[in-house]
Amino acid sequence: MRKLFVSLILLGVLLAVLDRVAVAGVQREVARQVAARYDLATPPAVEVHGIPFLTQAIAGRYEEVTVSIGRISVPGGAHVERVDAVLRGVRAPLMDLIQNSATADVRADEVTGTVVISRQTLEARAPRGLRVRGNGDDTLQVTGDVTVAGVTIPVTAKMKIEVIKGGIRLTPENVNGIQVPNATRLLSFTVPVKELPLNLKIERVRSIPEGLAVEGRATDVPLRD
Repeated sequence: MRKLFVSLILLGVLLAVLDRVAVAGVQREVARQVAARYDLATPPAVEVHGIPFLTQAIAGRYEEVTVSIGRISVPGGAHVERVDAVLRGVRAPLMDLIQNSATADVRADEVTGTVVISRQTLEARAPRGLRVRGNGDDTLQVTGDVTVAGVTIPVTAKMKIEVIKGGIRLTPENVNGIQVPNATRLLSFTVPVKELPLNLKIERVRSIPEGLAVEGRATDVPLRD
């Protein structure tokens, strides 16, 4: 009986060790594929959730994987501060990972995520003389000076955020201070966003202190090209 008890303990320890080793392996492979796809200098932070892990590994399907990517540029010229994504239903057959991880087809049934576009990107697209400020209360403001008929006019405007084809459009909703002729034309600008990481499609955009938080969703997403 004592030998059986010791054997069970050793088996439990072995399974726990194998569980952690398998977790590390999958996390490393997901990070490698994402880094290769987006040519990242620093691999993303990856964490596989769900206990026990071995049952997921044997099935080749992982309930939830979180991925955090640092600074990255996206097509259109927008500079992204970070990407925080949740991958659900990640399919990664165990034998594919063991035999040839470089060609393993790892993909997620669904990805939801937030892409933070930097304030520097917004200011680079804003009309000259305007600074962009996000207060963290889901409002975006521009402040600065505009020139009308040779006259410099100080302005502060609350901006409306709108998703359009190929980007994000910002137009003034409320302009404070001296009345500015043609305020919409003078203060409006567009941030080109042609493609988001992990195939995310824009569902919502909100203002945060760092810039704009773009929330998106995608389905059947491959992690490598």
